[in-house]
Amino acid sequence: MRFLVDECLHPSLVFVAQSHGYEAHHVNFLGLASSSDRVLMHHIIDADFVFVTNNAGDFRRLYREQPLHAGLVLIIPQFPPPRQGDIFDLALKRIGDHDDLTNEILEVLLENGEVNFKRYPWPAP
Repeated sequence: MRFLVDECLHPSLVFVAQSHGYEAHHVNFLGLASSSDRVLMHHIIDADFVFVTNNAGDFRRLYREQPLHAGLVLIIPQFPPPRQGDIFDLALKRIGDHDDLTNEILEVLLENGEVNFKRYPWPAP
């Protein structure tokens, strides 16, 4: 899997993914900062990235239009940068070494002070 981290999340998430052996990039490092969500979506699909964002509403909608995609990780709500890294590390452990997220969303949620995961097919069958 290859990850692309949205500009609403800290660039250090790239290094978290790399520490798990994944290829990862941040939109700022690819010259995509301030790009519209549609422009990002074209790049995500063309480069076969799993996109990591906290912009759940917009990207659920855009991913609904895609018959095939590498996956989407939603980190909800926004956390301070060090906590983002911890949460993303937990998400990568949850995905596992040999799993993939093809046509799935993995939501990482903080509920009542606890980190919870929801994984489901998207677009919904």
